[in-house]
Amino acid sequence: MSSRRSRSRQSGSSRISDDQILDLVTKLQQLLPEIRNRRSDKVSAAKVLQETCNYIKSLHREVDDLSERLSELLETTDTAQAAIIRNLLMQ
Repeated sequence: MSSRRSRSRQSGSSRISDDQILDLVTKLQQLLPEIRNRRSDKVSAAKVLQETCNYIKSLHREVDDLSERLSELLETTDTAQAAIIRNLLMQ
């Protein structure tokens, strides 16, 4: 018996089926703009996971950039307006 099979039997009910993995990869594929907009439907699971990682990294960069822009905006805004904006962001 392969080590993969023996590991999956040891994990018991926590094992994810191949169909569940395919379903999750398909759902990820639908969320990724880079893959969703392609003409071909055939994309490997490895490619979907790689694009997912790249997309998450780009979202992190975008959040960082927007946070920095917001901080700069709050520095140039009067304190009353800045306090209102900060309160709205904390909700």
